Amino acid sequence: MTDHQDAFPTSVEAAVRLLQGAVPESEQSKLVAMLEGDLMTLHFGLGQWVQNHLGLWGVNPALLAATGESNADDASIVIICAFWQRLQEETARRDCKMIDQKSTD
Repeated sequence: MTDHQDAFPTSVEAAVRLLQGAVPESEQSKLVAMLEGDLMTLHFGLGQWVQNHLGLWGVNPALLAATGESNADDASIVIICAFWQRLQEETARRDCKMIDQKSTD
């Protein structure tokens, strides 16, 4: 394995953390506003980036296995869905904090 391969995430959670740092906040805002059923439309943009940069085309079998899928296309959607879910959770927590702050003011 090369040093570059050592840097690949080997779990969906690690891939999501990487995406949180790599995807600009403006794009994260667009993603969080999407319906879950619309995430498939990201296949040729974010999906290809995930496949190519996270080694899903045979270079990173650990991440491919962690998604539970047998091909890079489906694995990238699993990762995107997990990223979307994380963004949804963070948005809900942030919204709850804002509501709590308003109710104590």
